[in-house]
Amino acid sequence: QVHLVESGGGLVQAGGSLRLSCAASGRTFSSYNMGWFRQAPGKEREFVGSISWNGDSTNYADSVKGRFTITRGSGANTMYLQMNSLKFEDTAVYYCAAGSRGSDPRMYGYWGQGTQVTVSS
Repeated sequence: QVHLVESGGGLVQAGGSLRLSCAASGRTFSSYNMGWFRQAPGKEREFVGSISWNGDSTNYADSVKGRFTITRGSGANTMYLQMNSLKFEDTAVYYCAAGSRGSDPRMYGYWGQGTQVTVSS
């Protein structure tokens, strides 16, 4: 069975930083492209960014470009989302996903359960 587990969410003041982690188990994700999405209350799930299977290439939504950075761990079954200069509008549940690099969540076959990020203004 495949599991993706996010961690690292919490409450932070605007302008602060958080680092989310996504740990994969049950399958080797070293050959999978992976991505981060977020969903705020009453809104659709939104693409945050993605990273290639080897970590050499990333892409980001315009809303987070220059503030967020996605990396992969040395074991390739871990992915990170470093979030800096956080804004109130970054408040959402953040999900990691595996299987694609695109912005359409339907292209991803595996999902974590999500971790809450709350940014206080």
